[in-house]
Amino acid sequence: MGLHKVLKIVAFALAIIGAIFALMIMAGDEEAAQSMGGNMLYVSYVVLFIIVALVLIFVIKGLFAGNVKKTLMSVGAFLAIIVLSYAMSSGTDLDLQPFVDKGADVTEATSKRVGAGLYAFYVLAILAIASMAYSGVKKIFNK
Repeated sequence: MGLHKVLKIVAFALAIIGAIFALMIMAGDEEAAQSMGGNMLYVSYVVLFIIVALVLIFVIKGLFAGNVKKTLMSVGAFLAIIVLSYAMSSGTDLDLQPFVDKGADVTEATSKRVGAGLYAFYVLAILAIASMAYSGVKKIFNK
């Protein structure tokens, strides 16, 4: 039996178990759900771990099965955007004192990371829109 069939069976079994637990919780029978599966939070952590492990296995498998050079160039470009975004972010654009007075744990480093995330989002969004527009225009003119 191939790995794909085994994983389909595991995914189907997890889906059925999840549906049973969800129905038990919706019916208001939380005691039965906890006695049947222990603490629901731990069950969800186990399922999350299994899913993340399977995703990582297939990503690494696909990485080495395909064109490694293109994949590494794409990852490098993404990391370059992240580094440039972090370098562009100053962290001092905002007066942090009102947030600190309200009890928020906000520092300049936190502000810099948030700013870097926003800059990276803007750049990646512009690149995504530009690539969609380019492919649409290319499709129109190739016909």
